[in-house]
Amino acid sequence: MTAAVQDHGHSRVRAATALACMGIVFGDIGTSPLYALQVAINSATPAGSSPAPQAIIGIVSLIFWSLIVVISIKYAILIMRADNHGEGGILALLALVSPQRARQSRARALMVMVGLFGATLLYGDGAITPAMSVLSAIEGLKVYAPQLGHVVVPLTVVILVLLFLVQKKGTGWIGGIFGPVMLVWFAVIGVLGISGIVKGPAILAALSPWPAIDYLWHAGPLAFTVIGSAFLAVTGGEALYADMGHFGPFPIRVAWFGVALPSLTLNYFGQGGLLLADPLAIENPFYRLAPEWSHYGLIVLATAATVIASQAIITGAYSLTQQAIQLGFLPRMNIIHTAGHERGQIYIPLVNWTLAVATLTAVLGFRSSDALAGAYGIAVSLLMVITTVLAAFVALHWKHNPLIVLVVNGGLFLLELLYFASASTKLLDGGWFPLTISLIIAFLMVTWRRGQEILDKARLAVRQTVADFNAGIKANPPFRIPGTAVVLGRLTKGVPLALSHNLKLNHVLHEKVLLVAIEIAETPRVPDEERAVIKKISDDISRVELRYGFMENPDVPDGLKTALAREQIDKCELSRITYYTGHETIIAGGLSHGMARWRERLFALMHHNAQRPGAYFSIPAEQVMEIGVEFKI
Repeated sequence: MTAAVQDHGHSRVRAATALACMGIVFGDIGTSPLYALQVAINSATPAGSSPAPQAIIGIVSLIFWSLIVVISIKYAILIMRADNHGEGGILALLALVSPQRARQSRARALMVMVGLFGATLLYGDGAITPAMSVLSAIEGLKVYAPQLGHVVVPLTVVILVLLFLVQKKGTGWIGGIFGPVMLVWFAVIGVLGISGIVKGPAILAALSPWPAIDYLWHAGPLAFTVIGSAFLAVTGGEALYADMGHFGPFPIRVAWFGVALPSLTLNYFGQGGLLLADPLAIENPFYRLAPEWSHYGLIVLATAATVIASQAIITGAYSLTQQAIQLGFLPRMNIIHTAGHERGQIYIPLVNWTLAVATLTAVLGFRSSDALAGAYGIAVSLLMVITTVLAAFVALHWKHNPLIVLVVNGGLFLLELLYFASASTKLLDGGWFPLTISLIIAFLMVTWRRGQEILDKARLAVRQTVADFNAGIKANPPFRIPGTAVVLGRLTKGVPLALSHNLKLNHVLHEKVLLVAIEIAETPRVPDEERAVIKKISDDISRVELRYGFMENPDVPDGLKTALAREQIDKCELSRITYYTGHETIIAGGLSHGMARWRERLFALMHHNAQRPGAYFSIPAEQVMEIGVEFKI
């Protein structure tokens, strides 16, 4: 009886988790039926003509088998096995094939660059997805009330502005409805699809891959464009892997195979069946599926679903930025926890409003989902190519059969390379927009990373060695004041300048000194028992290395508390500790020979605007003392 009750309880938890992941994981791909088939059919149909039955069946088959191969086989079955201690996503994958795991320095640098660019593609996708999704939902007004066509863009702008405005309030309070709303959405689009299949049952021939192969074979050069348009149906699929750490692989697979995939299949087949029966429905086959009495209700539901999809993208951008900061690719930013320290509930103002500007620019610049289709897909297809490449290296590192890896990943690589090449034909039609965003962010990341390497060398060059510092104290004993000082520094070598400068200028030293450095591990989280590594430098000075995972928030007082609880360091009152940090000023002097002068100035600007260490590491402001330090690079 007890075992049965426990199994029942586990089943309920799994069901709840699968429901919760509906909105976060499948919001983007779940709203693709609003535009994907329409764009693909239009790309295959000459202006002023009706779509041919062969084209309709062939494109529906192409979309269906893209969902099977790319989403079901690649992501749900294969890629989700490449977890980094339970976490997924491009940065988690990059950590698995990080520089420390590569054999040659050039391979290391190339791997980091490829993975880094893949991560920035998510920002480009994040700027396009809310614009594309919400626009396509609101465009239902033009189908049912053409006279309201002029309000589509303004209404889309209003909805998106409100969405970005509420971010600072936190989304935990509405997150609970995401899953149920998306479950209703999938149920509705599935039912609508059945009605379309009844009208044109010949569309069931698309269950075979042969109509897709036959159509593409005879379509000539047009096939290349059609493939890129059909790819819109699988955009958002990378969320299955990116959000794996939040829900676990099992609930995501259950939700995909049990709800999302069947509903999407029914709807795409339903739209195809409708087009076979009424080719004029190409104006908007999704909304034409709905009976007249449900028109405006469907627009409201579609808008709610696309807002949820947009929210998932925005939240993903916050999470990605936090990971990039932790891994040293971006400067420290103000990260606000909107639900205490609940995992995933964060708000980053700079990211929010930068994404808002990019999204609104896309809406106002392209003004329709058809126009935005040219910009949508190119970033995601390239990201999928990069994911496949990195996953292949992970599989080889984990000693999988090289022949199997070559066949499986090689096949997926060629398929996704075809998608990317096809989407690239729309580069001048809007594909440049997300790629430009990605390239700018990638350049900023590389500049920051390189600048930090140069700055670390400058720090080491002027730092005192531990031996010299101890010798100086013995030769000229300073006045010792009671209490404990914690001195923060990036490096675990030498003595931080904040300490040596304070001693030099004020001639005082606390009775106890802890030199604290933060190390970010390649794993998502570090157990408490491995949090602190302590090393005695002298009787009253210790070096403390606090280790955090790239998904954790580095909290220095909490880390010291953990070390105290395990009695790794001498007891002290955390509320009476004085924390010393360096207030560093960077002067671009062209001395590093590692970057051009203008890049040095850019790095100096980024460094100047980075969040202060005390605030970022959760140190109470009243306990922080900053020591000014100037570097010329």
